[in-house]
Amino acid sequence: METPRPTSQSDFLVNKKRIRVLGLSLDDATKFFFGGNAVVSIIVLALITYFLFQEGIGFFGQNHRNLLTYRQAGLEYVDFIRTQESGHIALTRYLSDLRLRQYNYYVAEQKMSPAAANQALVKFDDFAAQYGDAVEPIRGMVSDLTEQATAIKTKFLIAEDKKTERQQLLVAGKINEAAAVKIESVDFAAELHILTGVLPVYKQTSAEFAKKLDASLAVAPRLTTPELMARLDRFNQLTHDYLATFPATTRSLETWDYTRPVPWYQAISAFLFGREWLTASFWQDWYGIVPLLMGSVMVSFVALVIAVPLGVGAAIYINQIASSREQRIIKPSIEFISAFPSVVLGFFGIAVLGQSLRWLSQQTWLAWVPGFPFSERLNILTAGCLLALIAVPTIFTLAEDALQNVPKAFKEASFALGATRLQTIIKIVVPASLSGIISAVLLGLGRVIGETMVVLLCAGNRIAIPDFTAGLAVVTQPVHTMTGIIAQEMGEVVRGSIHYRALFVVGIVLFFLSLGINFIAQKIVRKYRISIG
Repeated sequence: METPRPTSQSDFLVNKKRIRVLGLSLDDATKFFFGGNAVVSIIVLALITYFLFQEGIGFFGQNHRNLLTYRQAGLEYVDFIRTQESGHIALTRYLSDLRLRQYNYYVAEQKMSPAAANQALVKFDDFAAQYGDAVEPIRGMVSDLTEQATAIKTKFLIAEDKKTERQQLLVAGKINEAAAVKIESVDFAAELHILTGVLPVYKQTSAEFAKKLDASLAVAPRLTTPELMARLDRFNQLTHDYLATFPATTRSLETWDYTRPVPWYQAISAFLFGREWLTASFWQDWYGIVPLLMGSVMVSFVALVIAVPLGVGAAIYINQIASSREQRIIKPSIEFISAFPSVVLGFFGIAVLGQSLRWLSQQTWLAWVPGFPFSERLNILTAGCLLALIAVPTIFTLAEDALQNVPKAFKEASFALGATRLQTIIKIVVPASLSGIISAVLLGLGRVIGETMVVLLCAGNRIAIPDFTAGLAVVTQPVHTMTGIIAQEMGEVVRGSIHYRALFVVGIVLFFLSLGINFIAQKIVRKYRISIG
């Protein structure tokens, strides 16, 4: 039996020559194979960026036409008056809250029965009814103008659809069918004459409205406590401030011109600084990212407030204090959290965490906590707690690596100078690894801000900017997020529509936000490694 011949230097050279025949040396092939990951990453990044921009960039042109139609059809004109009505609605809500506070005072403090409390509030109810009914003429005018402006807009959109249909038939070569499509042009000057013709009537109605509000304030009843009287005085001041806006509304109506062009940059600014995300509206669709951005930021902020102390604290304990047995138990347990599917965490938030937090908020011994009690179990706090659970493994792992890379000589020198373990950790180890810890926090932020299922299920999905005047209680309010809106609405929109492209622009903002956070984190990591080296 012939024994195998050992591989010689000549055999290695022969194999190397065979590889060269293919155009690559062995070193080149190895470099190409292992360096291909970077190339693939760059290609994927470029494809994602191209895809997002290809689908989303058309939004701004469509949004510009949307804003132009809003002006040409007279919707902008009607909204000047509608804003006046909305201001009055906000004041009546304030008045309703004031009545509720007075009612609660009667029942809780003076031990009156509900019937007696309501009887004591008869004068207040008469005042509130007089104040609320004052807006009825304005409300009726808005209702009539809304129908007229909506009819103009509908007529214009039908004409635009007919133009698109004719163009498609012409492209398909169906000339006779294209010629049969009748397009009714819209004469905006004639159509809008009905709207602008109500200006004299509006001026008279607005003046009477102001007089009625002044008259109702004159008969406002006194309330029982200094706090409630202060609120009533505040209401009177708010009403006078509201009345002071009437001349500006009149000037806006007088100077309004449907032919005034809409600047191109307004399509961008309306998206970046818009405070409303309103779709499928019979009146006007608005695509403003501010409420979605604020929702994402608030949920991520709450998550970091919880996750950073837990993640960094656990990393310090494991790296500096824990025994080897504790390390073998605790470290895998924390890292195992990342194995939980986010949708499972979302179900846990709906069924358990949200309900538990709401129950906890209703305990009398916690009434001092801002925002307690609250009724919405799905809110910023619930989503933030779950996102913190997702962020802890990322922050823990990276922070622990940063602590591990601190040279042992630093600690030994500290101990040699007589410092305790706690002093060494606080004044030597943590400052030396601070760059790595910061990068861990940033990467944790990038992890939570891109999370979808948890915020979609547990954040409450209310598209509104949180009321920051509530202070810390703001975390008990429901919000919607950028990732949540994409996941919720993408499956329902028509491909190529303005709504479809708006979601892609939200994706572009989210993509570059996450990319920027990760880029900053990587820069800090490189700086940290250089300083350690």
